[in-house]
Amino acid sequence: MDPMTFSIIRHRLFRIIDEAVITLKHVSGSAITNEGHDLMVSLYRADGSLLMGGVGFLHHLTSAAEACKAIIRRFEGRIREGDVFLLNDPYTAALHTSDIYLVAPIHYDGKLVAWSACFVHVYDIGAMNPGGFSPQSPDIFTEGFSSPGIKIVDQGEMVDDVLDTMLNMVRSPEMVTLDLRSMIACNNVARERMQALIEKYGPETVDAAGSELIRQSEDLFRARLRELPDGSWQSRQYLDVDGETAVVRLTMTKSDDRLVFDFTGSSPQSRYAINCTKWASLGGLFAPLFPLLCYDITWNEGVIEPVEMIAPDGSIVNCTRPAPVSVATVAAIQSVNNAACATIGKMLAASEKYRSQATAVWHANHFAIFKFGRNQKGGESIGILTETFAGAGGARSFADGVEIGGEIPNPISRMANVETVEANFPVRYLFRKRMTDSGGPGEWRGGTGGELAIVPHKAPDGGIHYVISGKGARHPMSDGLAGGYPGAPNRYLWIKHDEVPGEGGVQDDRLDGRAEPVSWGVFPLMGKDALYVRWNGGGGYGDPLARDPDRVAGDVREGLVSRSAAEEIYGVALGEGGAVDQAETERLRKGRMAARLGRELV
Repeated sequence: MDPMTFSIIRHRLFRIIDEAVITLKHVSGSAITNEGHDLMVSLYRADGSLLMGGVGFLHHLTSAAEACKAIIRRFEGRIREGDVFLLNDPYTAALHTSDIYLVAPIHYDGKLVAWSACFVHVYDIGAMNPGGFSPQSPDIFTEGFSSPGIKIVDQGEMVDDVLDTMLNMVRSPEMVTLDLRSMIACNNVARERMQALIEKYGPETVDAAGSELIRQSEDLFRARLRELPDGSWQSRQYLDVDGETAVVRLTMTKSDDRLVFDFTGSSPQSRYAINCTKWASLGGLFAPLFPLLCYDITWNEGVIEPVEMIAPDGSIVNCTRPAPVSVATVAAIQSVNNAACATIGKMLAASEKYRSQATAVWHANHFAIFKFGRNQKGGESIGILTETFAGAGGARSFADGVEIGGEIPNPISRMANVETVEANFPVRYLFRKRMTDSGGPGEWRGGTGGELAIVPHKAPDGGIHYVISGKGARHPMSDGLAGGYPGAPNRYLWIKHDEVPGEGGVQDDRLDGRAEPVSWGVFPLMGKDALYVRWNGGGGYGDPLARDPDRVAGDVREGLVSRSAAEEIYGVALGEGGAVDQAETERLRKGRMAARLGRELV
């Protein structure tokens, strides 16, 4: 193909996805979508294989491909121009019921030539707990509306009976309708722009460009793998749910131009909703792989081809129906993300050529707090605290991690403004700030996470409730690399104002009362009580004792590291005014090294 034509078509495909994402965000009325960027838009070939992946939560690129293929199998002979199909069954393709896929065929001259697909986390799905994350659910049947594939738009006309049936099962049907219509608009834009592209260049040329793009991606990825060292690298991620511990174990093996991700040894599926299906695990391992190994390669079927996954049936990473999975995206799937990020980081660190691209694990534990109840205006409100998307950057082999620096699996994630939350819920923020000592110590420090506290404000009688789910607060999950320490784990405190202050409180004059640690379930926020949340920092890189003392002193001045941590972890003594005491620092570091070696240093 003429290289200029190929390049133009490739860039037009990127622009089609960009415009569809903009449409999705502009139509949506949900902060989790238009501010948190909990979304995905991608293009697929006529057979459902990935043509070009878009930004957003990258777990969904491969799962949406399977959704397209499931619709092709289910509706063979009944797929017409202008149709839109809905799929959100986790055992068919989706990650959990709240993440709805709308997939739409793209026709040209009456022939199916491509698909567009998108998802958002819908406002509600009718699960036991509002918002979709349902820690109390014992099985998939209590996690809300679920479909392995249903047509909601038939040749451009809404199928009202199907839509009405779904809306009859959810809270706030008007907001769910807006979620669905934003995705329909997104797919309409993708279809119209693809048809315009095909009209200009012809279906054969556009299809040939897609084939060439996939071939190039596979060739480039295989070439990169051949440049990396052969070997096996391991990682473990622990989940603590209501006092029970589960583990995700990963052995990643690289041989020539192949990568195998083997989850053998992971815990059996749980009675809690932290499990995920095999499609979710596949998406979970690709979410860090795309940006870490294929940052300059188009994300499509060619990148998927050299990768194999082994996930034992009945395990936490490949559960069997009807195991509950509503918390999967912030539990087992994110553990798969972290484990894959850790093993890829170890492989890069073992490479002379690519060591400069190695990174410790970034933000590793979404705290996933949904609020629900009547708001200050008398209406019903459901929504997530989007600070969980703010993340924290893992340390690199050459630099510190970015403070509140996002996350690897979603390159465009961010948190909503405080004003957005306070306008829609009867709460007031006492503070939202960077968290001291949350970044993993190392020669290069992990980026800090953050902390916040909210209290009721003008709340109706009964206050408001919040749902806490995820992976718990017991284990650090942002693994360090090359001797770096992990970032601090999450923490959740229910501050009971009217009770005698006790142990475990927060050092803030605006929070007084007994602090009760919580991490799983549904809790009230009323009266003068408060909710305190801390989210984890990124992992560190390298030995903390090798960190430049002046950098440690700067961290202390910035409030990113405490004086006690500077001395106890980094071995840096600070004098009056915060200047480094060189002699005492040398003594401290020699003492730390001697303690490690079990002998005095010469």
